[in-house]
Amino acid sequence: MRRRAITLEDVALHAGVSLKTASNAVNGTGRMGEATRERVLGVVADLGYKVNVAARNLTRGTTGAITLAVQTLRSVYIAELAEAVIAAARARDRTVYVSTYHDDGKRGLRRYLQQYNQSHTDGLLPSLTEYEHLGPADFTVDFPMVCFGVRSTYGLVDRVATDHRLDAHTAADYLISHGSRRIGVVGAHSAFDPIAIAEATEGNAELRLRGIIESCAVAGLQLDPRLVGVTGYEWTIGAGFRAARDIIESGVPFDGLLCLNDGLAIGAISALRESGIRVPEDVQVIGFDNNEESAYLTPPLTSMDSRLEWIAETAVDRLLTRIAAPGSLEPAELHARSHLVARGTTR
Repeated sequence: MRRRAITLEDVALHAGVSLKTASNAVNGTGRMGEATRERVLGVVADLGYKVNVAARNLTRGTTGAITLAVQTLRSVYIAELAEAVIAAARARDRTVYVSTYHDDGKRGLRRYLQQYNQSHTDGLLPSLTEYEHLGPADFTVDFPMVCFGVRSTYGLVDRVATDHRLDAHTAADYLISHGSRRIGVVGAHSAFDPIAIAEATEGNAELRLRGIIESCAVAGLQLDPRLVGVTGYEWTIGAGFRAARDIIESGVPFDGLLCLNDGLAIGAISALRESGIRVPEDVQVIGFDNNEESAYLTPPLTSMDSRLEWIAETAVDRLLTRIAAPGSLEPAELHARSHLVARGTTR
């Protein structure tokens, strides 16, 4: 004989509370004494009561889910961002659907925003690419949205990101204070143009290069264009190896490398080692993002921690507020301030 399902009424009866109090205790809402809440939750555990998520979401008028839209999961940074978003949403009793959009460098995200269906999830967290330029019309949407990335959202929707320029200041200042005087960079998107970089207001590579140039100038140093390794948009281990090898083969002396992500740094260290250059004795190396493997390299990589957990939690909280109370917040740019994790690739 099939056992009758435990209902919320059963929980209320066994806990000696009203149905409304039982509901508030289970959903973490309402005002009640902690002893009462704990008693109800104890009964929930004892009886094996399961929340009917579909019914609860129908009552709320929401799906209980949000969408994270990214261009790829092959990037270590994006994969770790996705994990952080899922963890933040789970802690807030929400489900995350991770979706990838076709990234042709021109209109992949634009098409995705046009086709997004709010009947499937309550709101959208898109990751903006470096090379797709969206205009104000693309961010004029009728659904809750909070963006990740360094491209402008024109003050129309929230954007959560690291402050790449200030983070680069921190990294460059650290190299300089620890003895580096001829600094190279691995990861520029295009040929080094100091005038354009000085005016940059968006783009990971551009803002990090701007910060590096500014720190060098304060220290009375100048970034030599021959020490700027161009990788295009390929921020991979292989690209880092090739760019660092080109810098080495230029014959221009250098004693510090700022690699614009950790993958590039791993490749650069391999090129240095192949050329008999010691890290950190001859050349200090710093990466960005502090990916998980950075701590386990030989030597362990000094890196700028981009505070993915803060970024994910801030974006999820912002999106859930917009879902629950549309129009209650003005669009804002929210920046995490990274910190440097010093390890074995610096002195």
